[in-house]
Amino acid sequence: MRARLIEAARAVFVEKGYAEASTPEIVRAAGATRGALYHHFEDKQALFRAVVEAEAQAVTGFIETASTRVEAQDALAEGSRAFFDAMSDAARAQLLLVDGPAVLGASEMDQIDAGGGRQSLLVGLKAAHPDYDDETLYAMAVVLSAAFDRAALEVAQSGADPTVFEGVLNRLMGAALAPI
Repeated sequence: MRARLIEAARAVFVEKGYAEASTPEIVRAAGATRGALYHHFEDKQALFRAVVEAEAQAVTGFIETASTRVEAQDALAEGSRAFFDAMSDAARAQLLLVDGPAVLGASEMDQIDAGGGRQSLLVGLKAAHPDYDDETLYAMAVVLSAAFDRAALEVAQSGADPTVFEGVLNRLMGAALAPI
């Protein structure tokens, strides 16, 4: 039931936006009752957070699957490609990069990202440069993660070629990993 509610809520949030989406509409779309909704979620915002978390987990899954299929030296590039593939879903980009920060706030979105995509990036950076200290690698992950998000938003909103942004970010990662 929880998964059905999240799936229905995603569709309604994407179609109408958070502010215009109503819980009765979500319940109808899920074929559930308001009682079922409130059994699983405290309120509409908690349901929205679950939708955003599911989207973030999907992106992380794309990245981890792609980066574990290749040699360590290619993992960052493959993870980058997988990120852009995952974010090519315009609804996902809207939920994670526009609506999520607006509804949940930057701090909560940062927490969601810190355990998902950014963590995958940090693991890749550590594997690529195990001689760097943790503080430097963390700073790289934070900065590069923000650059990835901004690039994905640009691609989603403008229809720009994601391979151009992917190439630029791979060059940035290469520069970031050059000896300090």
